[in-house]
Amino acid sequence: MPSPIWRRRPTLQRQQVLGLLPLGVVMIVLFGGALALALLQSLGFAPWLGINSFPDVSYFIALWGGASFWWSLWFTLYYSLAATVIALVLAILLALGLTRAFPGRAVFGSLYKLPLVVPYAVGIALAVIMMGNGGVLSRLAFALGWIDDPAQFPLLLTTNAGWGVIAVYVWKQLPFMALAIHAVLISAGREQAEAAAVLGANRRQIFREITWPQIVPGIVSSTLICFAFNMGAFEAPFILGGGFPDTLPVMAWRYFNDADYTLQLQGMAVVVSIGLVAGMMIAVYLATYRRYERSLGRV
Repeated sequence: MPSPIWRRRPTLQRQQVLGLLPLGVVMIVLFGGALALALLQSLGFAPWLGINSFPDVSYFIALWGGASFWWSLWFTLYYSLAATVIALVLAILLALGLTRAFPGRAVFGSLYKLPLVVPYAVGIALAVIMMGNGGVLSRLAFALGWIDDPAQFPLLLTTNAGWGVIAVYVWKQLPFMALAIHAVLISAGREQAEAAAVLGANRRQIFREITWPQIVPGIVSSTLICFAFNMGAFEAPFILGGGFPDTLPVMAWRYFNDADYTLQLQGMAVVVSIGLVAGMMIAVYLATYRRYERSLGRV
């Protein structure tokens, strides 16, 4: 006689926990250990450098007391939020377009995912080729007679406006967000939207009342991942950014590579500050999302 379901459930739960245990141990040891070590170093614990003043908050006081930190924080948030919002708007439009039938949809549905497999370094190189002075866009503007010389093309890279940084982030993250949102739309189906249309709802009402609540989970998950990555990204701001003030990851890199090795602890304070700021913003974002879910009665 087979055992009852209530007896099998604890066994299944134990099997699931045991199955996740190896990955959990790796995550805790590698990532948790790295976070703990960074926090310890930012508080003055680095005996291998001859420094052991733990607990010492002077590194944070010196960091937060300087105007350069707050300027760097502003540019870090600007690059991260601007790229995430622009990519999100385009991803929603792309995902909605992919739900409709049009010639070549299958081919386009494969092509738009290509940036997912291209490294960020290649995207940065493409930005230089396309947007740099003497690049494709400047030469095209010269060929069309819009400018008299390619060197007259507006400077898009290596400026604090960060057009090149934002362009690389959007180019890389747009397919990821669109894929997440499109997957949610496919799983939800079109039955509710079609029923609302039959009952007289217009497109704006269908999007606001049906489509938007359906895609919010996909939006939240994808934007969280992209924003967290942008906050800690180093390559694009370092190569395409406008220099001082640097973003926080670039500031940390400069501390780590300074001839004065004791400044590595100052760099760790920058790293911990990035984690604190990103963590607080993500916590507020998730709290707002849960409040929205409760208003819909889904939590």
